[in-house]
Amino acid sequence: MYISQFKMKIISSVLLLLVVSYSSFAQFDAKTVGALSPKEAYRNIKVIPLHSDTNSSVYLIFIKQAVKKHLHAYHTEVVTVLEGSARMYLGGETLKIAKGDHIIIPPNTAHAVITTSKKPLKVLSVQSPQFLGKDRVFIEDK
Repeated sequence: MYISQFKMKIISSVLLLLVVSYSSFAQFDAKTVGALSPKEAYRNIKVIPLHSDTNSSVYLIFIKQAVKKHLHAYHTEVVTVLEGSARMYLGGETLKIAKGDHIIIPPNTAHAVITTSKKPLKVLSVQSPQFLGKDRVFIEDK
């Protein structure tokens, strides 16, 4: 489901305020999160965990090339693009995404990303409920 930038800016502002104000995440503010970058070299994808509890998990993700098509059987994922641009496959549609875009990915919705910018795509990913790495089902194109 793709939501207009205006509606998503409101939703993302509220979401970011909730994440930033959460006690175990309080040491980060939006400017600090936006300035974070990987400390070591990485090949394609770098995931930096920012927060996790039983309700949600928050990650800063850098994507140099692509994320293969997959779905999460019981997680909702909200992605906010902080830097870069990409083509995103989302539930049968292909979208152009760029800084400022917010995408809600409901459970059981296939999605994939191909970075189109010279610099890596940088996104804030919030998954609910808590993501323990077991709810990622890769999909092979036929």
